[in-house]
Amino acid sequence: MDDARGVVSGEAWDASPVGGGWATAAVDAKGVIARWSPGAEALLGFRAAEAVGHAAGALLSADPPDSARRALAGGEPWSGRVTARHRDGGRREVQLLAFPLRTGEESTRWLLAAAVASPDPGHEEALMRQAFTESGVPIAIYGTDLRLLHANEELCRVIGRTEDDMRARGTGFLPESHTNAEVVRALRTVLRTGEPVDARTFHRASIDKRDRAWALSLAPLKDRDGHVTAVVLTGFEISEEYWAREGLALLNEAGMRIGTTLDVTRTAEELASTPVPRFADFISVDLLDSVLRGDEPAPGPLSGVVPMRRVAHESAHGREAPEAALRVGEAARYPEASPPARCLATGRAVLTGPWDPDYRAWMAERARDGLPDLRVHSLVAAPLVARGSTLGVALFSRRLRATTFAEDDLTLAQQLVGRAAVSIDNARRYTRERGTAETLQRSLLPRGLSPQSAVEVATRYLPADSQYGVGGDWFDVIPLSGSRVALVVGDVVGHGIHASATMGRLRTAVRTLADIDLPPDELLTHLDDVVGRLASESSDPVTDADIGASCLYAVYDPVSRRLCAARAGHPPPALATPDGTVSLLELPSGPPLGLGDLPFESAGFEIPEGSTLVLYTDGLIEDRTHDITAGVNGLCEILTHPSPSLETTCDTVLRTLLSPRPVDDVALLVARTHVLDASQVVTWNLPAEPALVADARDHAISQLVAWGLEELSFTTELVVSELFTNAILHGAGPVQLRLIRDRALTCEVSDTSTTAPHLRRARVYDEGGRGLLLVAQLTDRWGTRQIPSGKAIWAEMALPTG
Repeated sequence: MDDARGVVSGEAWDASPVGGGWATAAVDAKGVIARWSPGAEALLGFRAAEAVGHAAGALLSADPPDSARRALAGGEPWSGRVTARHRDGGRREVQLLAFPLRTGEESTRWLLAAAVASPDPGHEEALMRQAFTESGVPIAIYGTDLRLLHANEELCRVIGRTEDDMRARGTGFLPESHTNAEVVRALRTVLRTGEPVDARTFHRASIDKRDRAWALSLAPLKDRDGHVTAVVLTGFEISEEYWAREGLALLNEAGMRIGTTLDVTRTAEELASTPVPRFADFISVDLLDSVLRGDEPAPGPLSGVVPMRRVAHESAHGREAPEAALRVGEAARYPEASPPARCLATGRAVLTGPWDPDYRAWMAERARDGLPDLRVHSLVAAPLVARGSTLGVALFSRRLRATTFAEDDLTLAQQLVGRAAVSIDNARRYTRERGTAETLQRSLLPRGLSPQSAVEVATRYLPADSQYGVGGDWFDVIPLSGSRVALVVGDVVGHGIHASATMGRLRTAVRTLADIDLPPDELLTHLDDVVGRLASESSDPVTDADIGASCLYAVYDPVSRRLCAARAGHPPPALATPDGTVSLLELPSGPPLGLGDLPFESAGFEIPEGSTLVLYTDGLIEDRTHDITAGVNGLCEILTHPSPSLETTCDTVLRTLLSPRPVDDVALLVARTHVLDASQVVTWNLPAEPALVADARDHAISQLVAWGLEELSFTTELVVSELFTNAILHGAGPVQLRLIRDRALTCEVSDTSTTAPHLRRARVYDEGGRGLLLVAQLTDRWGTRQIPSGKAIWAEMALPTG
């Protein structure tokens, strides 16, 4: 090390080659050769392919001296003679210099410089000087005042300045920028502690004007008394490894940040925000409109002028984004020869900039359209391709960073966009599937409940399958004849699409059965048969083996204030009367639908006007945190406190009883009962005598005049005549005529016969069969229903406008 002190003292340097020149090699922390120079091949005969990847110790024909072992173990520079093995089998005495190159990874790399040993013992100093001058890595020596004392040729080449210029400026690896702070701290630490220190810095090389990363190893130079007199700094370029590591870190971060949701727009925003400003100054993401809708994009690349839409962009300038020519949401169209269109047509990323004629032509066309120049020095256009389909394009640009994109950056951009494209496609698929499921659910549930005179209703539906928003619970409000209304709540076993499909079939069956005005118990009996057939017809043992359902069907009559209901494996409804009493209606408990082994039974109740009926599925009252009894008690407690509206009641019930993540579907129907005024309903009980048909007509016409509905007199007269005559001819006992003025005019005739009439087309010589056809043509709706005393035939006519 006395030679090193001579270097520091400023003695003359002799850089003349000795022994035919210097051989250099780089060895990693495990002692494996990583680089092998032509000089090394000339010295020992081994070609680079034969040396790289092999242990450096294998080139020695004898063990190194103890001083070398101690220096290597301590990570300190060492120089001395060793005996090396030549490729021809001979031995060579070489003068070896070993410099530590620490990279901050708790491991040390070594730079080896060797030359044929001279028999002159005094020649060692010259060798060290020559090694310093001709070393293949940058080396600098700084004094205790942090000023540059010496710089070798490689450092001068990297920095782009002469040694005298750097010495005058006192720079070297201390460029006049913020990156020198770490180097200065490391130099001061070595001077203070006398121990080697590692550091990193970035410097724009004069060779290609690109930012390069350097791992610096700073070691103290001491005099005979152990005082630090200078610091030797050795630089080892780690740009390739550093940027590769940064790229992997960026990809790893992108993997965690991109695709956190199944929302196409949010995923595009995550892609735009991830690489700014570490990789690009500006990034924009444009997607096809079909992707935003969730449609399946066409497979393969896209050619021609492809219309897209700006979904997201991010700029190092913040929200201003001066590079953005479009606002988010605006349509984006790229000319066929532009770099973005080229990448869409080829399916590969394109590196472009002002040196590219197509880029210049694109900018000129944008200028003609009044769009600003992007003012970037390099741009990467990368297609978003997933599963063979092109979804859009992402543009990365640089204008703040002086370093232009390189081929490695092109590869990184493709990998980054490729990962994002898969997430965007997953979000697109989810959007499509969720849209399909929601459309299915909307088609199965009531789209809008028409106003009813019998009840005022509010409903809620919450599927447990939050992914698709569908479930097997349902509710319905079905208008019936005579101003009555049917209230339905049902629950299919299971969740998701299959339960929803089954629910749709059952809801359709309930509406069909309700249309023929079956009593609640009979309706559930027929519905039980439907569920049994669905189970027997199922061919999928996984999805359809457990087909089953529960249902509550109730019919409310606003004329008599009677509620008739039956249930099949379903919880009973709650009733809150105007006087504040809350109770569960005592309905007979029937088995769930699909068993087919027990009958159903109806029960009737007289409901005070203004009462509140609450129909629900078991998902409302049953939860992991409490049992059914606690849920029912909680529901009754809520109903004891009147709410200003039924909508408020629904919200309060759900907010109070449901957990944040319900495990079962929930359907809730809240109805407030009304009563038709006595002036709206008129009833006549007449004997079944043909002579009284005229009286029946007169009663009806007189009532229409009282109601101001003279416009309906002719039609009503024909309907009453036909229905009253049929009751006399085909029925028995007294006949009841009832008129109801509600949202329509209902004419209803009841008799004691249980035989229902049927609409048929009369032949030419038939004397009958034309009456009901006439009724059907003159009225809006007609039908028949069974009543306890027989049957009732009814017909509805729309009220006159105004």
